[in-house]
Amino acid sequence: MKEIKAFIKPNRVQKTIEALSDAGFKSMTLSQGEGTGRFKAKGASPSLDFHITDSPVVKLELVCQNEEAKSAIDIIIENGKTPTPGDGIIYLSNVEDAFQIKTGKSIKQFQKKNALKNE
Repeated sequence: MKEIKAFIKPNRVQKTIEALSDAGFKSMTLSQGEGTGRFKAKGASPSLDFHITDSPVVKLELVCQNEEAKSAIDIIIENGKTPTPGDGIIYLSNVEDAFQIKTGKSIKQFQKKNALKNE
């Protein structure tokens, strides 16, 4: 499994999550945040809470199967980019396993069993 963390501009979030959902990525987490980066927007001002940040961001997180990661990343890039610099960044990580809180069972094992049934 892969974990995707994408830091995108707030005004691109709705379009991005709708496109991901339309492509079958139904489960994701969104978090509002502030960040700094190489690009400094004209007129950017420090946050009231943090005197070093200058850019509102939304962190979009989702976990998918290895073979689905490229598709999800392509969708995020297509819908998250703008004509101006500083659109954000995407991180891709391996996920060793995931567990359901209610049952404590491995999601990875559940997915393997379902894949075998479908063959």
